[in-house]
Amino acid sequence: MTMADHKTNKDQRYDRQLRLWGDHGQEALENAHVCLVNAAASGTEILKNLVLPGIGAFTIVDGHRVSGEDVGNNFFLSSDSVGKNRAQATTELLQELNTDVSGNFVEENPDRLLDNDPEFFHRFSLVIAVQLEESTCLRLGSVLWNAAVPFLVCRTYGLVGYMRLVVREHTVVESHPDNALEDLRLDQPFPELTNHITSYDLDNMEKKDHSHTPWVIIVAKYLQKWCREHDFQLPRNYKEKEAFRQLLREGIRKNENGTPEEEENFDEAIKNVNTALNPSKIPTAVEDLFNAEQCENITSQSPAFWVMVRAVRDFVQAEGRGSLPVRGTIPDMIADSDKFISLQNVYRERALQDAAAVSRHVESHLQAVGKLPECISEQDIRLFCKNAAFLRVVHCRALVEEYGVDTVHKDEITSCMDNPDSEMVLYLMLRSVDCFYQQHSRYPGVYNYQVEDDIVRLKLCVHSLLQEYGLTVNVKDDYVHEFCRYGAAEPHTVAAFMGGAAAQEAIKLITHQFVPFNNTFIYNAMAQTSATFQL
Repeated sequence: MTMADHKTNKDQRYDRQLRLWGDHGQEALENAHVCLVNAAASGTEILKNLVLPGIGAFTIVDGHRVSGEDVGNNFFLSSDSVGKNRAQATTELLQELNTDVSGNFVEENPDRLLDNDPEFFHRFSLVIAVQLEESTCLRLGSVLWNAAVPFLVCRTYGLVGYMRLVVREHTVVESHPDNALEDLRLDQPFPELTNHITSYDLDNMEKKDHSHTPWVIIVAKYLQKWCREHDFQLPRNYKEKEAFRQLLREGIRKNENGTPEEEENFDEAIKNVNTALNPSKIPTAVEDLFNAEQCENITSQSPAFWVMVRAVRDFVQAEGRGSLPVRGTIPDMIADSDKFISLQNVYRERALQDAAAVSRHVESHLQAVGKLPECISEQDIRLFCKNAAFLRVVHCRALVEEYGVDTVHKDEITSCMDNPDSEMVLYLMLRSVDCFYQQHSRYPGVYNYQVEDDIVRLKLCVHSLLQEYGLTVNVKDDYVHEFCRYGAAEPHTVAAFMGGAAAQEAIKLITHQFVPFNNTFIYNAMAQTSATFQL
């Protein structure tokens, strides 16, 4: 098989996901090495959803032996796995899903690794821990925080799912916002666009050309007319926009009887007035990045993201118009091919010019800190400029801050608990069962004959947790009973749901595309609801 054949097969196999995150997203996925701590049902479900789309490599760390309970809720274990190491048994079956993926396992419990070789965890693109006991989770969280390795904690506890993302700084170039407004610059046309608009003479056109002129040109032509009659001000409020739409309606050609012709391009223009008049201003989120210290102080350690943020800021200031680089894309519209392509080329050419200008700023910053210009490719700069309006940076808090008595987000917890059935109560219950584990070296309700006694013990844990953090909130007894009934079980249905949700977040972190949640996610399988909190 030739390389070309291999690529074609790969393109067909991964067709749907390539449409989501592109070749460069797939490449990031294929270069990633993910560590999973504990191959419990939730963990193998997460890995399944990373192995299928073609993650480069995974390593499972698990010192447990496979039990009958594991076989009962984990599709990646069978009855002949009982007694084997869980990391090895699940690695073998997961690998069968995709031969392009490299699977590894370490038969060790994470505490032992943290004692003897904490740097083992530094090598990964992402570490995912499932069903991990609280003290180990905090230790691992601290090691990864100091090494700047993203950490995703995932847990299935009865009919409750929990995820916590711990990452110091996560930058996103392609945030793929829903309903992003087009970047047409009709409020501030650049010279090449103005010349292109001027080249159209709507009044002296053939009927066919008139009805196939792109709506962007129609709106732009009538805006020129509007501005001349309105002190060079664009239509601002509803009344003015309605008057402008009326102006467009009057521009539709009439037949010999004086009735308007059917001109779909004019209908499109009327429908898109709001889009066309969207002001070309810099979004607040991007302004915040321009004002960030990482943008101000570029050093040889600065990630490429911040060097490019600074270069775009320099571009905006140098332009003097306060505009971001032109995105270079236009929406589909009714027009003949020649007219559409010519308009598309005007935007595309301008986008390339703007990206080249940003590139010069990037080069000067890299040289100033003694780095080669090739450190950041032209392709990356173009992608960055195209997405300049949608840049995002996520900062999560460290686990130790969330757990600290002086740094706990008391107000967030208290305000959510105004509703006693908020998903926040499930968070408090998970923290309480961890407190129970510290005292009894097991979770409540694990032994059926002790459920009644455990209800009393768990109530005490809830009370001491609330007291420790000074929280004056009410946790209903129903939840205490429910969590004792769970007996720390990991039902496969909930594990599968969490596996999908966690893998999705993992892919966001690896590809630096789409915006990950910040920072706590709770799934309530009883009510089929979920919520995110910043804790």
